[in-house]
Amino acid sequence: MDEAGRGPWAGPVVVAAVILPRERLIDGIADSKVLSPQVRNEIYEMIVREAMVSTVVVSAPRIDRMNIRAATLWGMVRAVETLPDAPTVALIDGRDLPNGLTIKGRALVKGDGRSTAIGAASIVAKVTRDRMMTRLARAFPGYGFERHKGYGTAEHREALDRLGPCLHHRRSFAPIREAYARLAGETIGEAAE
Repeated sequence: MDEAGRGPWAGPVVVAAVILPRERLIDGIADSKVLSPQVRNEIYEMIVREAMVSTVVVSAPRIDRMNIRAATLWGMVRAVETLPDAPTVALIDGRDLPNGLTIKGRALVKGDGRSTAIGAASIVAKVTRDRMMTRLARAFPGYGFERHKGYGTAEHREALDRLGPCLHHRRSFAPIREAYARLAGETIGEAAE
């Protein structure tokens, strides 16, 4: 298992669980961050065609309710539960093992570069989330989600100043809390005038 999107100010975290086929190798699997978008998309298509895949989308409101770490771990448990076949062990990228796993789990720091299965999950999570953010960009134009994918860039900060947050922004993240505070201050100031 791996996730994509823990750090952005907007959009979901996507958790992917992948069971690779034993009888057929899928070439090119690596940590999604080291692959070009084109290669990542090509390998993604092979993975979803050849492997057992489960993805869980953890929304911004759930992230705000639970906190980013707890929401990600919650998504990992759900991803394992929704695989077509139950694995015997869950290999997880990172340091944390989620509570509630019904199978044995093993956390691997930098696992997306050490385990082919975690690398595959990394690709599935990243491509799934990137595609979702591109769709969000069409529904919420002006934020630049198709370019920065919700991460904290200068473009994103400028859009927040201009447009204010949308419903896919993570209200518990400091830059978004600050944007809401600025908006509230302007509204109070406008009402006083």
